[in-house]
Amino acid sequence: MKKLLFWLYQLYFWPIFVPLTVLITVVAGLLTACFSVWVSPSFASRHFARNWARILSWLTPMHVTIVGAENAEPDRSYVVVCNHQSQYDILLVYGFLDLDFKWVMKQELRKIPGLGIGCEKAGHIFIDRSNPRRARAAVAEALARLGKGVGILFFPEGTRSLDGKLLPFKKGAFRLAIEQQLPLLPVTLVGTRNIMPAKTMRVFPGSATLLIHPAIETRGMSAEQIDDLMGQAEQTIASALPTA
Repeated sequence: MKKLLFWLYQLYFWPIFVPLTVLITVVAGLLTACFSVWVSPSFASRHFARNWARILSWLTPMHVTIVGAENAEPDRSYVVVCNHQSQYDILLVYGFLDLDFKWVMKQELRKIPGLGIGCEKAGHIFIDRSNPRRARAAVAEALARLGKGVGILFFPEGTRSLDGKLLPFKKGAFRLAIEQQLPLLPVTLVGTRNIMPAKTMRVFPGSATLLIHPAIETRGMSAEQIDDLMGQAEQTIASALPTA
């Protein structure tokens, strides 16, 4: 039955959803870029980029449940770390995590029409993953521009998990949290890989959960505790993932 529903859904996905997604992405990206310059990056992100994510979620449709919203205080700056299972993680986090944050994203995404220019003008951080030193410099430069209440978001696995299990974390986010003495906010994303599995274009409607854990304070931590912080975050995020 599910196979039949999947193939029926393709009659909507390719001729309707895909063209609408391209159009909405280009328009939202250009509006985000313009209003980032005319008003502010925060205004543009909240009014255009966030609604872009919510509209595409609604069009899929993806039903979203948010757990632990009280753990994300809008006036605090966090280093946010999430597991990564699907391209739909971007819609889930951008559309439904009620914080002003900047993404750390790979340089290649800058080339996507509309999306790339919008992300650049909104202050998101493009890094060259082949050059760790240059990547750290880009993040440090962005941090110097951020005001109070603006955080940075990482997918510390570095790529999408194919089976939903956590991949080994990279240290960059945790090093940054300790260096800047910023609280670390672990977030678990559940269900997105059933909507769009990694490295595929197979999309099917479903439900996703955004689970926001209590922040881990880093005040007083030193560089020698990076592994401890990373392990605590990994254990916290994994605790809310399905075991089957």
